[in-house]
Amino acid sequence: MFKDLGLLVIDEEQKFGVSAKEKLRHLSANVDTLTLTATPIPRTLKFSLMGARDLSNIMTPPTNRIPITTEVQVFDMKTIKEIIEFEVYRGGQVYFVHNRVKDLIDMEVMLRRLVPDVTIKSAHGQLEGDQLEDIMLQFINGEFDVLLSTNIVESGLDIPNANTIIINNAHHFGLSDLHQLRGRVGRSNKKAFCYLLAPPKSTLTDEARKRLQTLEEFSDLGSGFQIALRDMDIRGAGNLLGGEQSGFIADIGFEMYHKILDEAIQELKYTDFKDVFKEQIEEQKQFVYDCTIDTDVEMLIPVEYVLNTDERLRLYTELDEIQNEESLQKFAKKIEDRFGKLPKQINELFDGLRIRWIAKKIGFERIILKNGKLRCYFLDNPKSPYYESPYFPKVMEQIQNSKKKCNLKQSGNSLILVYDNIKTMNQTEVIFKEIDEKVFGL
Repeated sequence: MFKDLGLLVIDEEQKFGVSAKEKLRHLSANVDTLTLTATPIPRTLKFSLMGARDLSNIMTPPTNRIPITTEVQVFDMKTIKEIIEFEVYRGGQVYFVHNRVKDLIDMEVMLRRLVPDVTIKSAHGQLEGDQLEDIMLQFINGEFDVLLSTNIVESGLDIPNANTIIINNAHHFGLSDLHQLRGRVGRSNKKAFCYLLAPPKSTLTDEARKRLQTLEEFSDLGSGFQIALRDMDIRGAGNLLGGEQSGFIADIGFEMYHKILDEAIQELKYTDFKDVFKEQIEEQKQFVYDCTIDTDVEMLIPVEYVLNTDERLRLYTELDEIQNEESLQKFAKKIEDRFGKLPKQINELFDGLRIRWIAKKIGFERIILKNGKLRCYFLDNPKSPYYESPYFPKVMEQIQNSKKKCNLKQSGNSLILVYDNIKTMNQTEVIFKEIDEKVFGL
């Protein structure tokens, strides 16, 4: 046990399970933890993206490094022979990864027959330590041309002269493993190659095909982060509150899982743990997690205003994260500088966002504005602490004293506030602001 452990550094983080990392962290009560990896596991990456852990991304490659050319090939004797001979005849060395110890001898015999002029040695984790060390030192010193091994070379030594790697049965490896293996070559300023041998793509599973395509697509230097994002997309982000590192999130969708998790946390704050979060609840004055708006008013970013679909989606995502007027004004100025004068539909969209902010404070979880009629739905859950808070009676009092005529209706569990002759989002915002000012004093 360490006497005064202050910093824990975990290298090659993807090799450690959740329980192992937590056990290391609890060596000391207040230890700062720094994890290093080229390809974070989906669960860890999700924690970083949601802000639970800080993330630093180093994008600058070492000087004179060149991207590794990556190709997916079907296992073919002639192709393998050409790959090995090309590298050896230009004075380089080759890694051949075959991750089955019991078949390693047969593979070595096959390679010796295929390229008889090339020297080959094999290595695997079941060898004695001294024997394995001798083989690696010989390879470093250039005493043989091809190192046939299992994936033990994944986190090995830098060998600048080894600039071609052939990975057999690549479809059996994970994305992280393949990226780490590919990183064994290209450690100098010499052009490097990575060949992924697999059956025809038509016979592979969807996940295996996506993994191989990802390695081909992202071969530039510093692409580990993009590969990790794609890995999270393929496998899901796992169970953020448990030990599973991948799994069922893919079935319900990444954003839906996040939304359900956030809603559950918010509900617990206001129910089982309301005493613990009493000050925070009082400060927020907000019991509604989200408010949906259903309207026939055009609230959107027009296609003719922002032509690129991906760019429009990014703008919508950025807009959804804005929580105050100052940030909204900065956003409006930014897109006006980029795309020109704001059309009416975007201004309506901004009004809709402002309405959502106020509606959540007032206690509305759904708003319908159609055919000149405004319907505001209070929280559907009658057991919500909102109805026991001091704000609900104040909202009711303000509605009754308001000059704007309205009706209060009960439909099942839903309490609905109805206004007539409301046709725009701006009119809705005026009504909500009046309630907000009277109830919350803003």
